[in-house]
Amino acid sequence: MQASVYDKCGDPTVLRYADVPDPELGAFDVLIEVQAISIEGGDLINRQMTPPPRVDYIVGYAAAGVVVALGSGVSTRKVGDRVTSFGLDGSHATLRAIPESQTWLVPDGVDIAEAAVLPISFGTAHHCLFARGALQSGETVLIQAGAGGVGIAAIQLAKRMGAIVITVSSGSERLAKLTSLGADYVIDHQREDVVKAVFEYTQGRGVDLAIDPVGSTLQTSLQSLAPEGRLVFVGNAGGGELTVDLWPALQANHSLFGVFMGTQFGYPNVAATVDRMLDDVANANLKVLIDRRFPLEKAVDAHEYAERGKPFGRVVMHP
Repeated sequence: MQASVYDKCGDPTVLRYADVPDPELGAFDVLIEVQAISIEGGDLINRQMTPPPRVDYIVGYAAAGVVVALGSGVSTRKVGDRVTSFGLDGSHATLRAIPESQTWLVPDGVDIAEAAVLPISFGTAHHCLFARGALQSGETVLIQAGAGGVGIAAIQLAKRMGAIVITVSSGSERLAKLTSLGADYVIDHQREDVVKAVFEYTQGRGVDLAIDPVGSTLQTSLQSLAPEGRLVFVGNAGGGELTVDLWPALQANHSLFGVFMGTQFGYPNVAATVDRMLDDVANANLKVLIDRRFPLEKAVDAHEYAERGKPFGRVVMHP
C-alpha cells in the first residue's frame, strides 16, 4: 500500500509518500480501503512533538472508506460496508486495519469525507458539552477556536440544546460564518479583549461553561467563567504549555474537566452518540465543514495548510 510516513518528528517536511507493507489483519479487525482522511489536531501535534515508535511510521486518527476484508471474528461489519474509523495512528494510508468496534457505518447521503471528519470533531464537541460540561438549555457557553473542527461542531450542538453561544475567532468573514451556524455572539480576538467582551455580552455575569480546545487560551477561558462555572479543556491546538493560575478558580468555585477522546470512543454510549450524529448529517440537521482537500501524496502541503492556513473547518486528504 501507499502511505504518508515519517521517521522523526518535526515540521511537515518530515512526511514522505512511500510504498509500505499492507497492514496485518487481526481476528476482530476490518480492512478499510481508505477514501478520505481527516487531519486532526492530534495528528499535527504527534508529528511535531512525538518521536515515532518505528521507521515508516503512519500517523493519523481518522479515516473513512469501504471494508474490503474481515478478520475471522468480525460479526457486525461486512465487505462493501462504508465505514468511518478512529484509531491512535494509521490513517494516512491507502489501507487501514482497525477493530470493528472502532468503526461506524456511514449512512446513505453522507459524503465519505464528511464521515471521516465527524467522529472526532463532533464526538469531542458532544462529549465536552454534555458528558463533561453538563450544558443545559438556557445556559451560556463560550467556545474558543470557533472556526476549528471542534468549535464548528460545538456551536451547532450547543445551539440545538437551547444554549446561548459565544464564540471566538478572527476576521469578519469567519465571524459571519459562525453566526450563520448558530453563534449568538462572536468575538474577534485580534481586535477585542475576549474577557471584557464576554462580560459585556453576559451583563457582567460570565459564562456557565467554557470549551477550550486551544490550550494557550485557558487563562482567558477561566477568567470568562461565572462563579461556579465549568471549564472543559481538550487537546492543545496552541501547542504551548498548559499552565494557568488556579487560585482565582478556587476562589470562584470553578470546576475544571480535562478530556482526551482517545480513551472514550470505546464506551458504548459515546459510540452510539457518533452513530446518531452521522444520522443527523444524513438528515441535514448538522453540517460538517471541509475547508480544503489534498491528495494523500501531498500530505506535506496538507499538514502545512492545516497548521498555518487558518482553515475554516477540517482539512481532508484523499488517496
